Amino acid sequence: MRILIVDDEALAREFLIEQLAAIPDARVIGQAANGFEAVKLIEELSPELLLLDVQMPKLSGFEVLELLGPRAPAVIFVTAHDEFALKAFEVHAIDYLLKPVEPARLAAAYARAQARAGSDAARTPPEALAAALRPSGRGLERILIREEARVHVVPVELLDFIEAQDDYLSFASGGKRLRKQQTLTELEAQLDPARFVRIHRSFLLNIERLARIEPYAKDSWLAILRDGTRLPLSRTGYQRLRELIG
Repeated sequence: MRILIVDDEALAREFLIEQLAAIPDARVIGQAANGFEAVKLIEELSPELLLLDVQMPKLSGFEVLELLGPRAPAVIFVTAHDEFALKAFEVHAIDYLLKPVEPARLAAAYARAQARAGSDAARTPPEALAAALRPSGRGLERILIREEARVHVVPVELLDFIEAQDDYLSFASGGKRLRKQQTLTELEAQLDPARFVRIHRSFLLNIERLARIEPYAKDSWLAILRDGTRLPLSRTGYQRLRELIG
């Protein structure tokens, strides 16, 4: 199998390369020191298998997979932190190896990857990734948005509102807009409900940006944001907003 190794520690990458050299048919085609490099190399080299660290600067291993979406190859997580084991299997990882990696465990994980090569079971379902990216008991802390070769990492506290536009979401932040293919319902389930409220079938609002509510017509209202933006409020959205702000 064609393998890409992703780890921010050079010694860890070198160790895996040495161990894989002893496994027949295992071919390391590249290595990446961070998540951004990994995304770029995966598209350039088309590996069949990732040996992927979980905790890395800038992007975690889970976030790398989120950015790749359906283009993600099969993955074996390699990390020093065993608290990620459950999440690794929630995203249908082939295996989970704890550092320092034992050569026998690496060989067994590679054999498992070979056996599952090309099957749908080796791919990560989007809903599982969403759950893995969300810290336990907390809302999503940042949004990853890919625009061609650029990756935007947007902390959720910087978002003003999110608007559904056909199959995409438009993220408004500081007067700028970024788009991502996702549904509003999926995103709503990941965000902190004490901060983000569904005010309309097409809008999620960061309530910290709300300045006031104004009547618009009979049984209809507008949410006026601090920057003057005016968003429609459905009847249900109005009730939700009133409950949150008292």
